[in-house]
Amino acid sequence: MKVLKFGGTSVGTAERIKDVSALINDGDKKIVVLSAMTGTTNSLVEIADYFHKSNPDAAIEVANALERKYETVVTNLLLSETSRKQAQEIIKQQFTEIRNYVGKQFDLNSEKAILAKGEIISTNLMQFYNQEKGIQSVLISALDFMYVDSDGEPISSKIESAITTVLKKHPQTSLFITQGFITINPENNIDNLKRGGSDYSNFNWCRCKSFSC
Repeated sequence: MKVLKFGGTSVGTAERIKDVSALINDGDKKIVVLSAMTGTTNSLVEIADYFHKSNPDAAIEVANALERKYETVVTNLLLSETSRKQAQEIIKQQFTEIRNYVGKQFDLNSEKAILAKGEIISTNLMQFYNQEKGIQSVLISALDFMYVDSDGEPISSKIESAITTVLKKHPQTSLFITQGFITINPENNIDNLKRGGSDYSNFNWCRCKSFSC
């Protein structure tokens, strides 16, 4: 099985998402790991920083601007009303969760959950586009198999076991879409891999024993 990693620039616009979709649709069995769209993580960091500084109005202003950006992407990416509605619902859900931090205690776990949203959105957009084009792919959540220890390092044995279980649920599938950067920590909270950490998603850490890389 091949594992391909695409950074934020590669999925930075609707056209580039389309290009990546065409590139990965070659019939080979593979897992495709996506980053957030270009600029998204920086905006999410800014949002989290405003919450930390007890400035929710500024946080929401940045969130609203980012959500409008995604609405434009959806319009340019998807043609059918059904696909657009599904994508818009996912985006709305993610930004509603951000707005729900207003008036609540904001801590490091909250920040990490916000920073994970870019990858969640980009992978969903890719999956919706694939579905619209009739490309058979399955979106799998990195939160179902990506684990780190207390030092933030991937736990290879646990990841290998978990990803094998996930893939076995889809024996006829050759194309999987998943997120880089996000993981589960020992406290069972959403966490973020270290800088460049989504490159662990080349699956060297699971050594590919169970699914014939």
